[in-house]
Amino acid sequence: MSPAKPPSSDRALALFLDMMAAERSASPNTLAAYRRDLTQLDAFLTQRGETLSTAKADTLAAYMTHLNTQQMAASTAARHLSSQRRFYKFLQTEGLRADNPADRLKRPRTLRPLPKLLSPQETERLIAAAYALPQDSDRQIRARARAICLIELLYATGLRVSELVGLPRHSSQADSRVLIVRGKGGRERMVPLSEPAQRALTDWRVYVGDDEKFLFAARGKAGHLTRQRFAQILQQLAVAAGLSPARISPHVVRHAFATHLVGNGADLRAVQQMLGHADISTTQIYTHVVEARKKALVDENHPISQWRGLGDTAADEKDEPV
Repeated sequence: MSPAKPPSSDRALALFLDMMAAERSASPNTLAAYRRDLTQLDAFLTQRGETLSTAKADTLAAYMTHLNTQQMAASTAARHLSSQRRFYKFLQTEGLRADNPADRLKRPRTLRPLPKLLSPQETERLIAAAYALPQDSDRQIRARARAICLIELLYATGLRVSELVGLPRHSSQADSRVLIVRGKGGRERMVPLSEPAQRALTDWRVYVGDDEKFLFAARGKAGHLTRQRFAQILQQLAVAAGLSPARISPHVVRHAFATHLVGNGADLRAVQQMLGHADISTTQIYTHVVEARKKALVDENHPISQWRGLGDTAADEKDEPV
């Protein structure tokens, strides 16, 4: 059976995005990334007399080469390739073309960077800054309770920022020791709460009305606190804690949660489940972080390491037998 007549680029892209939203529960940010990647590809194809629906494998390969000439990061180029593969697999599955021209494209080699490190002591300072916020008015008392709840929950659970700010009011009962979180792909998971997080959540619930849909409700279009506003709150806490704001973000605190757990011997599978990672290989990055941290501690504090870093002595002796 021959494939149906190829749809226009706009139609093909709309069908693909509808499928990703309906069947894969793709987030608005994910959908926006797919749209952006494929729209850029379409512009390249148009210059060569092709469309998204009719693109040839050679032209897609030329596009990847083009991206490389733009000095694009390998991780970004890999994302573009992933967008192409998903899109053309969709067209093939729907019978809108006979093949997937992106199947044989080589994936750019990427080196996954280690997450930014935040020590337990620095994390404690960040949390303490929330507790030290002023309480001179009802408005300030409420803002303080919200900031404490946000950062205690984030560090206790390692939630993605979109998961945290979008928590439904009923994601945890008043006396519950766990959060029920709906993550990527609509998958639900249960994440245990520390005692400080439980207390902070109880204190914040006083301000959450029974008619509110979200735990951190707001007047904006989303109906809840935005990721951008929470990032601003963290930046303010960083300044108050004497930390560089450039080092602090919701994702950095998520990394701190995972790194500190793994560093203290937590089971990697348990950390994977709490983070909501679909693949254990994603979680394994934190074992590398811990090892890198240990090496840095030795280099910084071991007396022999410090001595060997002085002058040219180490260079002169590096070839001597041990």
